[in-house]
Amino acid sequence: MEASDKLRDKMKEFEGFRLKAYRDCAGIPTIGVGHTLGVKMGMSITESQAEALFKKDIRVYEAEINRIPEADTQGKFDALVDFAFNCGIGNLLGSTLMKKIRSNAPYPDIREQFLKWNKSGGIIRQGLVKRREWEAERWLEK
Repeated sequence: MEASDKLRDKMKEFEGFRLKAYRDCAGIPTIGVGHTLGVKMGMSITESQAEALFKKDIRVYEAEINRIPEADTQGKFDALVDFAFNCGIGNLLGSTLMKKIRSNAPYPDIREQFLKWNKSGGIIRQGLVKRREWEAERWLEK
């Protein structure tokens, strides 16, 4: 499966689209659409470079989520790609959220686990609250 256009648009909304390096809310140098690998403050890229980085980055998460049999609908797939992109694949795979998914827990339990991932630097971030709510809702969509 591949990330839907709906997800790609939402990720750009959540991450922003910046052509100059900036520090995200966790202080990590970031550029384009949430790209962090090798980013140094002061860097600049073009719009086409940002798009290319985003496509390359998202392919990594698509490959990882395609290994999860429970991500069997576009909605579930998109929800997990977004979560992994934002929180890291290791955090997803080791999370109680993943344990609930693998045990076929009822949706309210899965939703609750998505919503717990709303902090950066120990502070609840409204952007993360909205992002987790979107992922939890997307999980239910076909």
